[in-house]
Amino acid sequence: MPHPSSGRPPFRSAAALASAGILSASLGCSPALAQTQSARTAASQTLSPITVTGDTAAGALAPTEGYTATSSLSASKTDTPLIETPQSVTVITADQIRDQGAQGLQDALNYAAGVRSDAYGLDSRSDNFNVRGSSPATYLDGLRSHYQYYTSTTRTEPYTLERIEVLRGPASMLYGQGSTAGVVNMVSKRPQADASREIGVQYGTYNRRQMQLDLTGPIDEDGRWLYRVVALERKSGTMVDHVPDDRLVLAPSLTWRPSHRSSLTLMALWQDDRSGSTAQFFPYEGTVLDNPNGRLDTSTFIGDPDWDRYDSRRRSIGWAFEHQFNDQWTLRQNTRWSYNHVDYRSLYGDSFSAPGTWAADPINKRLIGRYAWGSDTTVRMAQADQHLQGKFNTGPVQHDMLVGLEYTYAKHEESTAYESPATVPLLDAYNPVYPRYAPPPFFGSPAMRQRDMGIYLQNQMRWNNWILVAGLRHDRSENTVTGSAGQVSTANSKRFGLLYAFPNGFSPYASYSESFTPELGRDANGTPFVPLKGKQWEAGLKFESPDRNTLANISVYTLREENRLVNDPANPLQSIQAGETRNRGIEIELKTTVAGKLDLIANYTYLDQDEQLEGQPAHQASLWGKYRFAINSMPGFSAGAGVRWADGFRERSGPKVPSVTLVDAMLAYETSRWRLALNANNVFDKTYVATCLERGDCWYGARRSIVASVAYKY
Repeated sequence: MPHPSSGRPPFRSAAALASAGILSASLGCSPALAQTQSARTAASQTLSPITVTGDTAAGALAPTEGYTATSSLSASKTDTPLIETPQSVTVITADQIRDQGAQGLQDALNYAAGVRSDAYGLDSRSDNFNVRGSSPATYLDGLRSHYQYYTSTTRTEPYTLERIEVLRGPASMLYGQGSTAGVVNMVSKRPQADASREIGVQYGTYNRRQMQLDLTGPIDEDGRWLYRVVALERKSGTMVDHVPDDRLVLAPSLTWRPSHRSSLTLMALWQDDRSGSTAQFFPYEGTVLDNPNGRLDTSTFIGDPDWDRYDSRRRSIGWAFEHQFNDQWTLRQNTRWSYNHVDYRSLYGDSFSAPGTWAADPINKRLIGRYAWGSDTTVRMAQADQHLQGKFNTGPVQHDMLVGLEYTYAKHEESTAYESPATVPLLDAYNPVYPRYAPPPFFGSPAMRQRDMGIYLQNQMRWNNWILVAGLRHDRSENTVTGSAGQVSTANSKRFGLLYAFPNGFSPYASYSESFTPELGRDANGTPFVPLKGKQWEAGLKFESPDRNTLANISVYTLREENRLVNDPANPLQSIQAGETRNRGIEIELKTTVAGKLDLIANYTYLDQDEQLEGQPAHQASLWGKYRFAINSMPGFSAGAGVRWADGFRERSGPKVPSVTLVDAMLAYETSRWRLALNANNVFDKTYVATCLERGDCWYGARRSIVASVAYKY
């Protein structure tokens, strides 16, 4: 039996791995020009302190103080205000990531509208989340981080990020192949003109011990050379026995600005992780359904302590180049070469032979069968995205035009090992005693290569208060397995958006966008499958206050995807492309600062989902607030609290997953030099199941995590 993926059904064939988890690392556009520090220093000596919210003059790549970022790169590949973007975008800043104590990308998305952040509970192998009911494409600095999700991915370290941008809905016009969910684009920390040095330590639940540093500033007096070094080392356990969460990260970067019109930023990443699989693939009976032995403990490990692992090595290097020919035309090029190696071995529960039950022990329901799966995977990836941006007028119409070419090459090499429950020793899941286990041998698979090339044209046009966005892209994607003929898919993707920017800060908009996803394989007649095609219609209303302290957005959308694979009625062993799915939803999001002391984030999501798709809650809501205060005339204190709620749901014939309410909290004290903080996620230690899949397995959500941290700036 094929191995389950991270919450997805098993792969249909070896050929389907041609798009499997291809990883990348960090690179992006160049930062904006530096500002001098002397003027700000002088002003601070005569003016009262002020709280700055929103982006600095450097725009969407610069650090943002507070939670309210007002511009984004992801929705247009240009630095565009959110209030002028006719599509839903959420920006999570570094301050929000820090205040909410995010330990991974999933945690950082806990308070984003339209996002199911713990789609498959706690999974130490990869970050799994859904947007508008589907899995989005994940990007780092505007370049794809990997294809699909499985054994060739490495979790991104949040401490290396400046922000996370969630573009909801199809985005193939700008980014090529991807799902209807859209894009989650992570933005790495880059060199800054103002010197800043921080070192910190953490200690927390599961014996979490972490040291980190972030150093940046100019190298020379003229500020032509800037540097940044982000580093981190962690030793930690997880809520599951015998599964570590150890990490070593080094992310250096260097910016050269030979003139005020040119810049080149070199970025590298070196990351080593040592972990395992917190996903045990437990059956329904013992998680959401009754078991005479009670509920399975969240700490239960049913693998083999000596064999199980998920160890990865991640390396990348690249550059971001920008040159302004004049005030109208700018050329940019982002490139990255990356290498990722994953050594994955796991004994996981057999919840599939008789879905959701204890097939090996149907009477006592204690002994569980186990599959053995091993994968030794190496992925090499090279990417380049270059575009020319032109700003010009034709009569009363202002144009912001983008012409670009993007290319990606990936090579995926893998050897695998497999053993069925028939030959793997049974284990008492309620009292694990690990028998001696002889693992299966590894066998190599043919190498897989993927080549993607896309050409795109976009124009953002403004006439008075009207803004029209129109774009077109052509993509060619080729998947090749060594020894077999390649499969080529082509697609044309469109995008249109219309927005009216009222002077009072309100902006109603409507938009249309498309996506495509190559489908590997052939039907019974030998005809290659065509790509899945997605379409979205969205309408909404945005608001930005005059002081830029408040951002709000309400949107409604309809998503359709066609050419989905379904069983061939004439031949059950074959598939045909006849399926179509539909999602509809409403999203409400608010970020605001009240009286300079209270930061608030509020979200509500409603999803009316096609029953053919993986189960998702119909309703979700979250609220986070942070209040700054003084004690005995001593400023610098802050307290934060948040609540997250998800409605109960089921996936087709699977059991109902109960609704859940989780509470998070934070307490901090901060001066110009020191920051001391205590974060607690899932404060009341709620034991909950994040999802149960129709195939028979359930996934636990993260238990309570408490982390104390100390940081010093100098």
